[in-house]
Formats: sequence, C-alpha cells, structure tokens
Amino acid sequence: MENSESKIQKAKVSLSKKCMICLLSLLVILFACNAGFGQTGGSGTYQFLDLTNSAKVAALGGDQVALSDNDVALTFYNPSLLSDSMRNQLSVNYVSYIAGIGVGYAAYAPNIKGKNAFAAAIHFVNYGNFEGASESGQLTGTFKAAEYAINLFYSRQLTSRLRAGVNLKPIISSLESYHSFGLAVDLGMTYSSNDGHAVISFVTKNIGHQITTYYQNGAYEKLPWDVQLGFSRLLNTAPVKFLVTADHLNRWDLSYLDLPTNLNAPNGSAENFSSLLMRHLILGAEIVPEQHVTLRFGYNYHRRKDLAIDGRPGLVGYSAGVGIKIARLNINYGIASYHPGTAAHYFSLTTTLSELIP
Repeated sequence: MENSESKIQKAKVSLSKKCMICLLSLLVILFACNAGFGQTGGSGTYQFLDLTNSAKVAALGGDQVALSDNDVALTFYNPSLLSDSMRNQLSVNYVSYIAGIGVGYAAYAPNIKGKNAFAAAIHFVNYGNFEGASESGQLTGTFKAAEYAINLFYSRQLTSRLRAGVNLKPIISSLESYHSFGLAVDLGMTYSSNDGHAVISFVTKNIGHQITTYYQNGAYEKLPWDVQLGFSRLLNTAPVKFLVTADHLNRWDLSYLDLPTNLNAPNGSAENFSSLLMRHLILGAEIVPEQHVTLRFGYNYHRRKDLAIDGRPGLVGYSAGVGIKIARLNINYGIASYHPGTAAHYFSLTTTLSELIP
C-alpha cells in the first residue's frame, strides 16, 4: 500500500513539473513570436476588457494574476484562482472612473461541491450620455454608449499544487446606433508552494474574435489579446506579501509612439532596455498590520510613462488602498492616479451568502 501511495505521489510531482516546463516553453515561444501577434494599445476593439474593476487589484498596480486570496472577484484576472473556498460567495465592485465613466463588476460562485469549481459574473462600462452632432455641426440629440461582458468561469484542481481555469466571455458593445458582438476566452494556470506562501500564475487573456462588426460589411477588429506571468510571495517573518505581474508578454515594445515618428524621444532614439522592461512589470505589496486590516500599495511604470506630464508627473502610476473585514463583510477601497489632477476610486464588497444569511 505504501509503495502504491509513493508511486502516486511521485506521479503527481512529475505531472506538476511537466506542466511548469510546458508553461515556460510556451512563454519562450510567445516571446519569439511577439512581432507577428503583438498590437499596440488602442488598435483593437473591446478595450474595456482591460479595465481594472477590483479595489484590491487596483491598489496593487492595476493587474495582479498571482494574488491568491479568498475573493471571487480575483478570478476576473486569472480564472485558475477560482477555488472551493469561494463557494456561495458574492462580490460587487464599482469604479468611479475618469470623466464620469462608471465601471461595474459583479461575480458569484454557486455552492457546488466537488473537484470542479464554477462562477459567473457580469462586467460593464457605462460611458454616459453624449451630445450628437452632424458633420455640419447641427445637434442631433443625445445618445448613450456602454459595453458588457458575461464571464463564465470553470476551474479544476489538477494536482495538490496545480490548478487550471478558463473564462468564457460573450461581449456586447453598444455605441450610439452601432452595435457589435464578440466572444473571448481567458486561460489560466496557477502553481502554489506547499505552504501556499509562494504562487506562480500564467494567463492568456482575450483570445477570441469579433463575431459581428459595428456596421454592415465592416472590417473585423482585433481583441486586446494579452499574455501574463505573475508571482507573489508572503514573507515567513512578517505579514507582508510582495507581488509582481509581467503583462503584454506577446509584445516587447510597449512605447506609446513607434519610432521614427516619436518626436518626443531624445535625439530620435528609442527607449532603453530597462525602460522597455519596466513597462511590462506591475509591482504591488500587501501589509497586514492587524488581523482585519490590510494595506496595499502598487506601482505601474507603463501607466506613469504614458500618462504623466513632463515636469509635473505627480503620483501618476502609483496606487494604494485598504481592506477592512467587518463581521462577515470584506470591504475594500483603492485609489489609482492617472493624471496629476485626476484619480479613479474603486469600491469592492465581498461576502459569503451562507455566512451573511444563516
């Protein structure tokens, strides 16, 4: 019996190592092929899929795929983070974004027992009301613009330390009289250490296609496809967790303007290696000074590089937040600076319904 159990354990370890090797191999291939598949920000459609909606993640820099926590809202960033501990959990998130834009996200994981975990969510952005006008400047009345994505999650524990997940996303975009429908999928895999203090995650996001264009016989647009690798580590000697996510691994050069048209670059030269590397890294830290209080800080170099004003960068690219547990409710707040005079405010509320309503 012991010999059989030993063989099973060795087989699981071997499977875990093979999966990690496959992930690293895939990452190398994606780097080698980034010139063929990469795209600059804003060149595709459904860009709202990249908007941060969780107060936790917003405070940690805007995107963290290895934040393993008991919060169903985090599955939006990595579907393999969906776990059994999130059963019957509800999370509601709202963002008071720039220029009066509202972003919302609500997720729920049903109480289904077993090795498989499921969840569903809706993600929306309301751009508000606009004043329409003809080409000659004559007012034509007001119109609205909004976009929605349904999120259908599934995850499964492959081994004691390896979990995989998928998120299927039907997308609806309505901009005045123009409407479009698309379909995308996120794939994620998460590896945790024995003590759970170290987490490595690999995610590919928004793999899909525009099913219908905004107007008849229109050209099909690309989706904001992204490849990400994340790592988090909880210190053994202090209640501090460090996180880093490398995003847009399918494209090396993330500079906003491509040379030689970038007239702002000194002497017409491109950004140096360290600057291009930092554009891919999102840094975050969590500190737990008390049992029911969590402080969060983040830094997004890519955001700071693109949005800061020369000579007056302010806190652009920096973010912070706090989490408080009151009774059976987890309340989180985050703030992120996008402009010296403008910041976005994030609010999240998470609870387990069976605990809230016995």
